[in-house]
Amino acid sequence: MVAPVWSPNQGTDPCPNYSSQLLVSADGKNVLEIALAKNTSGRCRPYVNTIPINSPVTENILTNTSDTPAQTFTNPLLPDGADPWVIFNDGYYYYTNTTGQNLTLWRTKDFTNLDQTEKKVVWTPPASGPNSRDIWAPELHRLNGKWYLYYTATDKAKPGDLNRYVFVLENESANPLEGNWTDKGRVNTNYTGLDGSVFEHKGKVYFLYSGYVGPQSNLFIADMINPWTISTKQVELTRPTYAWEKYDGREICEGPQFLRGKNGRLHIIYSASACWDDNYSLGMLTSNDTSDLLDPASWKKSATPVFSKSVENRVFGPGHNCFTKSPNGQEDWIIYHAKDMANGECKNRTPRAQPFSWKPDGSPDFGIPVASGKEVSKPN
Repeated sequence: MVAPVWSPNQGTDPCPNYSSQLLVSADGKNVLEIALAKNTSGRCRPYVNTIPINSPVTENILTNTSDTPAQTFTNPLLPDGADPWVIFNDGYYYYTNTTGQNLTLWRTKDFTNLDQTEKKVVWTPPASGPNSRDIWAPELHRLNGKWYLYYTATDKAKPGDLNRYVFVLENESANPLEGNWTDKGRVNTNYTGLDGSVFEHKGKVYFLYSGYVGPQSNLFIADMINPWTISTKQVELTRPTYAWEKYDGREICEGPQFLRGKNGRLHIIYSASACWDDNYSLGMLTSNDTSDLLDPASWKKSATPVFSKSVENRVFGPGHNCFTKSPNGQEDWIIYHAKDMANGECKNRTPRAQPFSWKPDGSPDFGIPVASGKEVSKPN
């Protein structure tokens, strides 16, 4: 055991600013708490408090030392990052979000500490061509033992919605931060659009995207022939019909995400209205696991948003989400972007995470967006 060194003025008043130290005794049976305090004469003297190492007091002291990993986190997860996406595979979470300029992947055991983890730019767009600008909404998927990155892009020479499509990259490496990404080209959607996503159900792979149909952004679904090709039968599931899907004069349903619910329910959670509107929120389509998912009649739309802004918590425009599980597989988490202020812009969107629960009917209960800076228990 190493004894602390005391300064010459220890016998003076007042006591110097000295934090207590915790040391384990040489025999390993006790914890020694060493600090400074005034004695009965008002003089400053060192004292040693001996505590059995197996006592509840010791356990509490050790639990609250700075060396103990934090059990909570606060939102946002990063200072910037719209359209967050997380996937869990072989003990690691892989995260990505829109950078606008490239495709970047994070790799971590804990998706709540993204600012302290490994990341890598895995792809940069070509100088020209159909996927040379506005690299948005990346999603990483694992299909048939390979990695696929889906992303939205447009042509630098002809930018804008009229030339915006979903593209795909393929990687055979076990770790998507390694290996080579092969360009598989554009997904053959019938419409220009954005926000491609993929899900598997009963041995079939489906593709979801938001297609531009006139002034609207509508949600479509199709069978996948392979990870970069979809069937020519592309079915419209929904279009903006409610006022909360049409804020600021824009009729938008975008960012579709598949969510397997309880009691045989299946859900597609999507973002409604324009990203710059503070009322940007999440809507929901519901089906069941025995229905024909390519039949629009199989899906029922919720009449109200299932996740929306919280003025009280100062969280505005929550949307473009994804879902994941805790490491033990027991907790469900939603990851989404939002803003701290009502600014009517797409800027300053940050990634956030919080757990959610389930209602008795098998539908999700997302609650309300958690305030920035509020401590949230980490995933178990």
